Amino acid sequence: MSTSTRPNGGGGGDVAIPSNKSNQKLVSDDYLENQVSSRSSQELSSSSSAVAMQRGISTESSGQSCSSITKSQWLTVAVLVYVNLINYMDRFTLAGILDKIQCNFGIENSEGGLLQTVFVISYMIFAPVFGYLGDRYSRRFIMAFGVFLWSLTTLLGSFMDKSWTWFVVCRALVGIGEASYSTIAPTILSDMFTHDMRSKMLALFYFAIPVGSGLGYIVGSETEKFTKDWRWSLRVTPIMGSVATILILIAMIDPPRGQSEGSTALKATSYKEDVVYLRKNKSFILSTLGFTCVTFVAGALAWWGPIFITYGLTIQDGAGHVEMSDVSLKFGVVTMLSGLIGVPLGSYAAQKFRIRNGRADPLICAFGLLASTPLMFLAAVTAQYHTVACFTLIFFAELFLNLNWSIVADILLYTVIPTRRSTAEAFQILLSHAFGDAGSPYLIGIISDELKKVLRQKNETEITMNATSIITNSSLLQTMNFEDMSCNSTHISNESAALEFQSLQYSLFITCFVEVLGGLFFLMTAWYIISDKNKCDRIIATSSGGQLMPDEASSSQTDDDEEDSRPPGRITYP
Repeated sequence: MSTSTRPNGGGGGDVAIPSNKSNQKLVSDDYLENQVSSRSSQELSSSSSAVAMQRGISTESSGQSCSSITKSQWLTVAVLVYVNLINYMDRFTLAGILDKIQCNFGIENSEGGLLQTVFVISYMIFAPVFGYLGDRYSRRFIMAFGVFLWSLTTLLGSFMDKSWTWFVVCRALVGIGEASYSTIAPTILSDMFTHDMRSKMLALFYFAIPVGSGLGYIVGSETEKFTKDWRWSLRVTPIMGSVATILILIAMIDPPRGQSEGSTALKATSYKEDVVYLRKNKSFILSTLGFTCVTFVAGALAWWGPIFITYGLTIQDGAGHVEMSDVSLKFGVVTMLSGLIGVPLGSYAAQKFRIRNGRADPLICAFGLLASTPLMFLAAVTAQYHTVACFTLIFFAELFLNLNWSIVADILLYTVIPTRRSTAEAFQILLSHAFGDAGSPYLIGIISDELKKVLRQKNETEITMNATSIITNSSLLQTMNFEDMSCNSTHISNESAALEFQSLQYSLFITCFVEVLGGLFFLMTAWYIISDKNKCDRIIATSSGGQLMPDEASSSQTDDDEEDSRPPGRITYP
């Protein structure tokens, strides 16, 4: 009998194995072929997935369907959307009655812009504080406290009509309350949903921003018109806010951080390490700078848009009797419609295009800003000539601007690890509002006031003739519908509508340059977005089996610095 030998794994010499001349097989050839084919398919699939990840092409499924969402999750989403809606209603109620407030306190444009600026300054200063707390403590109780605070201070502000200083202080306190909510709410959505379902829920959440802003104009102007008292306009959202506080406490769930991604083992690290991690995250920094340009433009247009259009209508031939409350109503409807279409459209486009191009998100944001720029310019030019054209241009300009809201939030959530997302949201709020809508209303107001002085000196004769013509045809006070106010001598009655319009028009042209700058920032984000997302995914995948060490996330963020320095190359489509 012949034998065959082979080395013993234990090193004990050769072992003789008897030969078997039988043709019997333990398994069939078909089985062996299937096993080889299956293994080859798995290796090919793994290889294809790796190539797709390298190119930034999404290989993830949606992971969730609407039927798999629980009732408690739907209820939580509904509460978050409702609170976000009244949040922005409250923020822009003042813009709908700005002329009444200026008349009551006898203030100029710069001081009118200051109202929004002090609100946003307190909002952005306290955002990092609530971001730190939101990554470590109960998000539900923090949000309930914030909503209660801004509801209370908004109500108190309505009784401060005799003191400009206390009115400004109350407005600043409102910002503190809103900061607690805005930094935390998106992270709760990210811990309940993943992939495309997360994008859809973020679109639902962020569409409340333009819609709430539009409702703020409408509620503010129409409540004042009905009650003949601007103070009652500030008493609507506090009632809705008290309901929201109760809903947050009894109906909203607070899922474990990272639950949707299976990374609940991630533990919070020190605040310093969080900051270092975010500072090295190029996609987060550049997208935040791009979003800052969005908030700058949105803040300036939201605050000065209604009163600017009112001046434009006043100097139009045959415009007739103009009331700012009517303009605010129309402006609010346009803002709501642009948000209802723009925010879901941006989310839908991102979900479709990111399947084929991993850089689709920042590229869509860049397109939105650059497409909005000429429309914004033309809207400012046509306001004094054609009302319908002006509102149409504003609608499309805001629609393209609104493409950004949910996409920017999504970029943050998939490039930042779960335990640092509230901190990231806080810093994005801090930076975007510090250099965005915190200063834009005030900056536009200051430039407008200075331009009025220059234009008055340079074109004094022409301006005087225009003002005389307007006042002769129909008293400017009656045209602007100020005859029902207790103060009949304001800065508006002492200035020509043409002068006010021209100075605001030149000031608002600044927003066009800012939009171009924002588009460039998003184009730069597209350079780094794929590598930053892959780093985040690797940290989450690694942590699934254990705790993230304090220095692990920070060090892993720099593991691929050499990779970041290489050009991204061309994306090839499957």
